[in-house]
Amino acid sequence: MRWNKDMSRCLLFLVRRYSRSVGRSALANRCQPGIRVSNNIAHFGRQKEGAKPSQLLSLPPFPGHPLPGKKAPTGPDQPSCHVTAISWIKYYFDEIPGSLIQSHFTKGLVQLECNESFTSKEGQTRFLRKIKHSEVMEVGARVHVPISVAEARISKRYDVIPSGTLYPNADEIAYLQRLVFYKDPAILVLNKPPKLPVKGNLPVHNSMDALAAAALSYEYDEGPRLVHRLDRESSGLHLMGRTEESISHLHLLFSNTKRSKSLSKAWNDACGSTYQRYWALVIGSPKEKEGVISAPLTKVLLDDGRTERVMLAQHSGLEASEDAVTEYRLLGPMINGCSWMELRPHTSRKHQLRVHCAEALGTPIVGDYKYGWFVHRKWKQMPRVDVEPTTGKPYRLKRPEGLDVQKGSVLSKVPLLHLHSRELVLPNIAKFIELHSRNCLNADYSSKPNLLRFVAPMPSHMKISWKLMSSFLV
Repeated sequence: MRWNKDMSRCLLFLVRRYSRSVGRSALANRCQPGIRVSNNIAHFGRQKEGAKPSQLLSLPPFPGHPLPGKKAPTGPDQPSCHVTAISWIKYYFDEIPGSLIQSHFTKGLVQLECNESFTSKEGQTRFLRKIKHSEVMEVGARVHVPISVAEARISKRYDVIPSGTLYPNADEIAYLQRLVFYKDPAILVLNKPPKLPVKGNLPVHNSMDALAAAALSYEYDEGPRLVHRLDRESSGLHLMGRTEESISHLHLLFSNTKRSKSLSKAWNDACGSTYQRYWALVIGSPKEKEGVISAPLTKVLLDDGRTERVMLAQHSGLEASEDAVTEYRLLGPMINGCSWMELRPHTSRKHQLRVHCAEALGTPIVGDYKYGWFVHRKWKQMPRVDVEPTTGKPYRLKRPEGLDVQKGSVLSKVPLLHLHSRELVLPNIAKFIELHSRNCLNADYSSKPNLLRFVAPMPSHMKISWKLMSSFLV
């Protein structure tokens, strides 16, 4: 018995001594003294660790000059037809202050994707190189910037959606007018908040069409009318027509049939340049970084016809189906089990983006319980250790101070739908109507471009998720 006690004490002594020596050596390696210079003053002490790598956001390929919604310069005295790197990034992030974008160039954080790899000063093989703000963009070039460039201020105020009535009060009118993103004689563009229904029925009293008809007529006798719809849970740019003529033009524009009857070649070119882009946060990540989904959709009735559900068509020939095409692109790497994606629908089908993400790609949108309920049940929302894609080192998600993650963000118990109509490019309807009716343009319209472009900021719950998903804690 005594011999056993002596042996245990000896082993305990050896373990403690070994652990102390290992701890001292590790601490010595971390705390090796060195000389560092800052502000022309030499300091002797432990070397500071370098900046942690930041997640990179991939911009779409540069489309070329002129950019949609920007009027091309004409005449010999106009500048040459080229677009610099900072002009391209300012165009894509139209809602971000230019000074913030300039600071990213100053710090050397903006990089360009190279076709061939090169060896950096540190001896690492890379496919990205730093670019200057004045570098001229080439068609198809891809720029990568830190996700932090799109971080926006989050308002702590959450508006209460009013009830739609035939005679809205001053608060309800002010609420609707705050949503107006753009207004001209032909159209209204609104930045729709989440959970606001677009089309009303018997149990819905606060729909967008009812509120707009009562509060957004302005100088017209009648209020604007819907020309395309967003889901109740989604947010972003929402288009409405103000006159019968503009509504007919918009219906022709967003119809899925061929536009055989056109006003002019300029109108055809403008219609061909029309597109709408969404940002979405999805669970998981698709196998390919970008691609085109061509999967027809069909509708089925459930609960004795009380509920309608959209699903992928099975090509059996016994069901009615509609063609549906969606272009998708990953904005960055998967973080904490989720990925940010950019979606561009080429057809206008009900729940098209949600079904394509959930069933065609297998990556349902965060907060989409209708089409991604089973994945949401298994999804772990709590932060966990992950691997940084650039260096391969582990990192952990952090929560920026002052953010209430329970406001529908990715870390809340019940996240809101993370689908936002961010960008819209369409013909300048008012200009083409003026040209068609008078066969000429007055001075006000002749200087305006044939295309209009709008970029709407994300709602608060998606801004919180953006900050959460772009932060590190190593």
